[in-house]
Formats: sequence, C-alpha cells, structure tokens
Amino acid sequence: MRHGGLTEFLARAPALIGPGPVAVILAEDGVEVESTLRHHQNAGFPVVVLLAPSEIDLDPQLEASIHRIPHDVHAEGALVTAVNRLIAAVPDVWLFYGYNAEYLFHPFCETRNVLELLAFHSEERRCAMLTYVIDLYAGDLTRHPNAVSLEDAHLDKSGYYALGRPDPANHNHPRERQLDFFGGLRWRFEEHIPPQRRKIDRISLFRTKPGLTLRPDFTLSDEEMNTYACPWHNNITTVLASFRTAKALRTNPGSRFSIQDFRWRNSTAFTWHSQQLMDLGLMEPGQWF
Repeated sequence: MRHGGLTEFLARAPALIGPGPVAVILAEDGVEVESTLRHHQNAGFPVVVLLAPSEIDLDPQLEASIHRIPHDVHAEGALVTAVNRLIAAVPDVWLFYGYNAEYLFHPFCETRNVLELLAFHSEERRCAMLTYVIDLYAGDLTRHPNAVSLEDAHLDKSGYYALGRPDPANHNHPRERQLDFFGGLRWRFEEHIPPQRRKIDRISLFRTKPGLTLRPDFTLSDEEMNTYACPWHNNITTVLASFRTAKALRTNPGSRFSIQDFRWRNSTAFTWHSQQLMDLGLMEPGQWF
C-alpha cells in the first residue's frame, strides 16, 4: 500500500499498525530492498513499513503487502526522525527499525517467530532488546564490487570487544549494565569510519511509550532501556546481519580504492542460521531455552 507521505501515514497509524509489532525499513538505495522486506515479513512482523525514494521499484505483490512511504532518505537523521515521529503516534507498540540489506536474527528464529520472542521478553518485564550489528561482506569483491551477496556472505568470527559506557552526569563513571560494543569492519577499517559511528550496538527493538525518543547513536532516552540485561539475569539479545558498512566502504570515494578484499584470517562464511551466531557468542538466548 502506497501512502502520500509520513504525515499522512501517521494520521492513520494507530489503525494501520494495530497492536504490532511493526518493522520500519529505510531504503538508502535499491540494494536488496525486496529481500530485506521479505526477511522481516518471514520473521513474523505483521506490519512492515518501507521508507524509500519513489524511484525504487518493487514487486507489485510485495508492495501490496507493506506500507510504502516516500521519504527523503538522505536527510540528516532521516531514520531517527521518522522513528521518533512513529513513537509519538503509536505508543505501547513493539517497534523494530533498520536499513535495507540488514537482516534481523533472534535466537531460534528458524522455529520461533518475533511474536514469540517479544512475548517471552515482555514476561521478563523487559521493554527493549539490545541488538549487535554484525557486518556482512561478499567474499569475492571482483564478482560483487558493492560487497553485497546473499550467497557469498561472510562475517568476522572474532575481533569484538566492549568498553564501559561513561555517564557524563556521574563524573563519567560507567553506566550500570551498559556497554559500548565494537568490532567487525568498523574496527578493522576504523580509519575510514568517524569515531561516533564505530559502535556496533543498537537498541533496535523496543516498546514505544509517550515521551520516549531515539537518539542519533541508536540509544533511547530511557536509560534502563539501553541496558543489555536486567539486574537479576542475562536477557535475550539479537543480531542485525548487515551489509551496510561494507556497502558504504565500497561506495565512498575515500575508501573504495583502499579496500580490495574484506576477508582476513578470522573471516568465515555466514550460514544464515541463528545457531552460528549463538555459537560465535554474538547473540545471547538468555533464559529462553
């Protein structure tokens, strides 16, 4: 379903979205837009919203099953602005956000859908879920010069680390149960990545509420919602398998000619299975067995 704009959609959003959950995808370009939409539909999101330029073509049947909204995707903070407007329009709804060529994985997603995931997480009195953005990249950049290939996808199996997240309001002491996570291509090619964009953690799945806002660093204004676990035990975490960084590094003139291969000794083929992500320690099932 096509809408005239974000304002028009938001006026009807409560009726169109219902109880949710809703997945919001911003298409920065035409790369793997359809596979991204279908992945999140198959994950169990009953409502999928696409923010995209009008020139991106979609399969008519797929387009009829989503809400498509024309959007200036290259404006500063385009996704954050749209998500914040949606938070205000539909309180008390689980919301996921991401970009094209990014694919959400949760523990046991092959046999359990997003609705089951969020039901369990809600029973643990949690209203937000930490997501690690794990970089994907094509193994052969000669065949896939934009670094995107679903069939030849690779990821780093090690090289991830975390640092305490300082609290400016408390003499920069580390915040409780919050960490800044790093690794992947943003770590290996950090000379091409601005410091404020090197983190690989997002709170990309959360329950909306009045007054809540998403910040430019993909954390939320409610600090408890930025924690990786509750005080009494570990919670579920998710992975966003993302070609976005690889695609950017191969598109931007400042890095394009400096990178001939993303593979290194710790590269491994991505199997598109949640068990691989859990085995590598990139995703936490918490108490969900």
